Amino acid sequence: MNTLQKELLNWYQKHHRPLPWRKTSDPYRIWVSEVMLQQTQVKTVIPYYQRFISAFPGPEKLAEAEMQAVLKRWEGLGYYARARNLHRAAQEITHRYDGALPQDHETLKTLPGIGDYIAAAVSSIAFGQPHAAVDGNVKRVLARFNMIDLPVNDPKAAKHFKPFADDLLDEKRPGVFNQAMMELGALVCTPANPKCTECPLARTCRAFKANAVNAYPRKIKKGRIPEHHVAVGIIWKNSRALITQRKQEGLLGGLWEFPGGKVMDGETPSEASIREIKEEVNLVVEAKERIARVRHAYTHFKIVLDVFQCHYQSGRVKLKGPVDFRWVRLHELEKFPFPGANRKFIPLIKAPTEEA
Repeated sequence: MNTLQKELLNWYQKHHRPLPWRKTSDPYRIWVSEVMLQQTQVKTVIPYYQRFISAFPGPEKLAEAEMQAVLKRWEGLGYYARARNLHRAAQEITHRYDGALPQDHETLKTLPGIGDYIAAAVSSIAFGQPHAAVDGNVKRVLARFNMIDLPVNDPKAAKHFKPFADDLLDEKRPGVFNQAMMELGALVCTPANPKCTECPLARTCRAFKANAVNAYPRKIKKGRIPEHHVAVGIIWKNSRALITQRKQEGLLGGLWEFPGGKVMDGETPSEASIREIKEEVNLVVEAKERIARVRHAYTHFKIVLDVFQCHYQSGRVKLKGPVDFRWVRLHELEKFPFPGANRKFIPLIKAPTEEA
């Protein structure tokens, strides 16, 4: 172990956060945490992780669960492909590997949803294998430490940064070292206002010595995120509202929602809700009052969502786009996993019989 590695590990020993997945050596639980932490902040993940592990304490329990139950536990965490891949991978682990995560780094990467980063993180933390894990925090540390000009959000960044991470890795304690690098990026080498005077790598950090810390990491500027106007309807029939299920793959796959779609040029939101409902579920409705307008941001776009109370007039449900539907009472909505935008207005819904 060289001096730099020793100083980083000593810093980590004193300052790391007591996160729940750091209190276990169970490869399954470490894997679940790493999947959840992709694209999501630690403080958001903690309660989801605890509830998920409570419901699905091992691969077998996750594998035998219904996909809807898994999505419901994931509801609100976003990036739902992660949950679908976890479920599929758990089934492979159960059926092909006797319920135990494979220890081999390359075999791990054959499982759904496990790429280079998660394979490196799990194999190093759970199995002590010498693979450097490069996430966003680590890329930022490396970019400053080595004054790397390649933007961290360039598609080639992960492969470009990997050799730098390999050079630093303590191969005798790879799991702890990887966590130390991630923690350093999270607590000290932060995107703004890094605490360089507290950093155990400062003496050998090129950007710090050159007084250029704020110039790194480089990033490609993203274009303006488009915003779409969407209208949906709460369709009531016999005190039940219609919900539809999205197809399993793609954005928000497998989740339930209220029917609707984009507002076209020249259309009012209420007109759009009537048209979309007819196109999507083959029902003729009358759009009454607007009960909510919500804003919601996804990774690559934003939406403004108008929600209308709609009265059923005629027709039988025929689906064009959704894969399933239910007529449900208001109190039954909590049984179904909904996208974040829908969850924002669900508390505002009142059944016709409850209206004053």
